[in-house]
Amino acid sequence: MPSLTFILPHWLYWSGLVIFPLIAIYFVRRERRRGPGAGINLPLAYLFWLMAGFLGLHRFYLRNPWGLLFIPVFGFILWTNDTIRTVREDVSRTRQQHELALRAVQRADVRVQSNRPGSADALSRARDTEQRTRTDYESAQADMSHRQRLSLAGATAMAILLLIDAALLPSLVRSARQREGARPAEITPVPEVPMAGTAEATSARVRTPITDILDRISTAAGVYVAYWSVIAVFFYYYEVLGRYVFNSPTNWVHESMFLMFGMQYLYSGAYAYRDDAHVRVDVFYVKLSPRGRALMDIFTSVFFFIFAITLFVTGLRFALDSINLNEHSFTEWGVHYWPIKLSIPIGALLMILQGLSKLIKDIVFVARGAPPTVAAGPASTHFGA
Repeated sequence: MPSLTFILPHWLYWSGLVIFPLIAIYFVRRERRRGPGAGINLPLAYLFWLMAGFLGLHRFYLRNPWGLLFIPVFGFILWTNDTIRTVREDVSRTRQQHELALRAVQRADVRVQSNRPGSADALSRARDTEQRTRTDYESAQADMSHRQRLSLAGATAMAILLLIDAALLPSLVRSARQREGARPAEITPVPEVPMAGTAEATSARVRTPITDILDRISTAAGVYVAYWSVIAVFFYYYEVLGRYVFNSPTNWVHESMFLMFGMQYLYSGAYAYRDDAHVRVDVFYVKLSPRGRALMDIFTSVFFFIFAITLFVTGLRFALDSINLNEHSFTEWGVHYWPIKLSIPIGALLMILQGLSKLIKDIVFVARGAPPTVAAGPASTHFGA
């Protein structure tokens, strides 16, 4: 198999982080409008073809048994690549032995020219060794070339099968839909999974027009970056495929993903705070009355805002310094760091806005004594809905 030398361009990385959630949200909304039991999806079939077509997963998705044809071809590719790694070690070893034998011949030849005793016999033995190691080296190279041709043949066969299916997928999807339509659909409704918050914030059900706006901002940011996790599936899939199929491991995949998850952590902090999902030290908090909890939240909000504002100011300074210095990583990828550091003040600002929403809710709760419902409409908890 040929090696992979692809390195992700910076513009593609950043544009992907911006555009991919929008595309994912569009498809989620479209599928929800279609409702359950909408049938086989052509874009999803192409996604299976792109990501796992070498295993025939797109055929299995269409309930087509011809997907079994891909498995032995892929197994053959894996076997040849594994043997290539072993033979490559033999090539390296025999080349080193041949180079050492050549040096021995050169040294023996110098001794012969100096008329040293026994130098002729030493030269003869060195030449015999050189001839033997050269034969071993050429044999290992020939074996390596043979196995590479086998791997290339398997890769070519796989590419032909995938290209054929790429053209046939629309008709295959239509046939699968006809078969599905001929059978009664058995739809099992998927239950709605609630947010896993602590459910200790007594003012969580308090609603005002201002807090609804702030909550929607936190929800939009949190759900938007949640789709980044899907990007990680594609990236690590590429890494595993490149490492074990093409013998071409990367370092930009790991670097891009841990930077992405760091930004995701910062942007989703306000969303988690909105749903009371952060860790809380509640030794005394849980023993208080609902009004006491709200008063405690109002008091501790002072420390929260000190932390959040400090994080915003410090993070903004870090981001500006990174922009001025044109800071970038020292790996071969060399990605710029200022967008990552800019996520610190942006995440802190989102936390501050959500903290204001929480403070307003607590004050309203204490003033009214019961959870009011003061809002024009329900706050959306599903940005992609």
